[in-house]
Amino acid sequence: MTGPALAQDGTFIQLEAQPTTAAAITRAQVYDATQDNVLGFNLGGRWNAVVIGPFATRDQATAALRVLRQSGIAPDDAFLTDGERFAEQFYPAAGATQTEATPPAAPDAPATDVVESVVDLPAAPADETVQEARVAEQALTRSEKQDLQIALQWAGYYDSAIDGAFGRGTRSAMEAWQLANGYDPTGVLTTLQRDVLTTAYNAVLDGMNLQLIRDDAAGIAVQIPTGVVSFTEYEPPFARFGPKSDALDAQVLLISQQGDQNRLFGLYEILQTLAIVPTDGDRQRGDDRFEINAVGPQVETYVMARLSDGQIKGFALVWPAGDTARFSRIRDEMIASFATTEGVLDPALARPDEDQAIDLVAGLEVRKPRLSQAGFYISDTGTVLTAATTLDSCTEITLNGSDAATLIASDAALGLAVLEPAQPLAPQAVAAFQTQVPRLQSEIAVAGYPFGGVLPAPTLTFGRLSDIRGLNGEEDIKRLALAAEPGDAGGPVFDNGGAVLGMLLPRATGAGQVLPADVSFLVDSETIIGFLDTAGIAAQITDSLAFMPPETLTLLAADNTVLVDCW
Repeated sequence: MTGPALAQDGTFIQLEAQPTTAAAITRAQVYDATQDNVLGFNLGGRWNAVVIGPFATRDQATAALRVLRQSGIAPDDAFLTDGERFAEQFYPAAGATQTEATPPAAPDAPATDVVESVVDLPAAPADETVQEARVAEQALTRSEKQDLQIALQWAGYYDSAIDGAFGRGTRSAMEAWQLANGYDPTGVLTTLQRDVLTTAYNAVLDGMNLQLIRDDAAGIAVQIPTGVVSFTEYEPPFARFGPKSDALDAQVLLISQQGDQNRLFGLYEILQTLAIVPTDGDRQRGDDRFEINAVGPQVETYVMARLSDGQIKGFALVWPAGDTARFSRIRDEMIASFATTEGVLDPALARPDEDQAIDLVAGLEVRKPRLSQAGFYISDTGTVLTAATTLDSCTEITLNGSDAATLIASDAALGLAVLEPAQPLAPQAVAAFQTQVPRLQSEIAVAGYPFGGVLPAPTLTFGRLSDIRGLNGEEDIKRLALAAEPGDAGGPVFDNGGAVLGMLLPRATGAGQVLPADVSFLVDSETIIGFLDTAGIAAQITDSLAFMPPETLTLLAADNTVLVDCW
């Protein structure tokens, strides 16, 4: 043996290369369990080599490679290398001493002597020899072999095709599993080891009692976890299976309805509004199907639906967050078993009753925003002015319930914020800010959403201008005689000619101070214009003092006012 050697000194046997360091380390550990001088080097890119060496001479390396191939330890495509491409060493740990590999024997020595001096054949497992394990493996059906690949994939050791063919990828996965579970890494699972692997794979479903359910009313057959859910009711287009107990809050929905592509796309959009479908996660929608993988702090939800012959059918699985192993297994079993039969749910199955509510869709609660308030268009592309409140803490902001928007400017002291839609909009009306000083006691109107998003259009509330200053003489605030609701905050305050005098401020909630119900305040147009100018936004202005009938003003407000939701 010599002292520490550089990677480039001598000859190495490169056993294999892996695209990730983690995978290469796992493979190096497998070889290291039976062989000496196993090393791992990065190859200067994303590939990582697992090697044995260095050998003092190329002849010694050639003899060792022949023995390793004959014993089945080295793959057929293993080869000799001088190590010139080797970069950083990752196995063993950085700084570990490398030694020159022991030569197998003299070049003219019999092959059997080389085997005895260099290669340690893996020990047979206690329950079966390697040969007995191979014989037992050959008796497996293709389906049983595929099941083993699925179990190895679930355990995190296999990432190739589920084809029932035990090639190099499957053998490597078996070796890695054996090494991680304290077995000799032979690459052939014994009967006992197969039982351990499949038992662990199936243990996650203990108590779930997966049963094939055939619902003739919905025209669907699928396996569902009957151990934790049971049929609740029909609420077309859903057949609902709710939790059996408080121990595990799971749900299954069978989806069944007549429809075309428009209805399929509409169902896809409606599902996004439900509380059981979190906003994070992947979504995929094609011409005749969609799939939703939603992840939230409370639940994980999977939804799939397909359109075929004028019928939309699918299912949703709703599961408590943090139990991903069971959720994934049950989801996969449901996908694999899902089948359709004739018929769809009859809408008449659900009769009107006292439990109907506008915030329910087929009996399921609609996702609700943290905060709803008003805003109004200030540009032809849909830029919106609204009250600042707590918009900077929103995870999502939407306009009129569907258009995503981002906060691009705000001033907490003034209480003003500007929102930009993700996609340009084309508003029917844009605010024109009044530059004339308004007359005291003149009629005004504020447009807002006092009932949140319950009504499809803004509500107009009429009042009077009580003072052109705030209670403490503030020049940028005007006092109104108007009973406003929280959902009106951020809305435009119109004069009786349709020009915008300012924006309604949220009602003050300071401790020890309770104002009369009919006292409200606005940020005046002069202050807003200055704020927008600083933000680089041009405001439309007017000095017209024309009169507009209430009916016309109501139509203008509907075109100009926006529902702002903070999620």
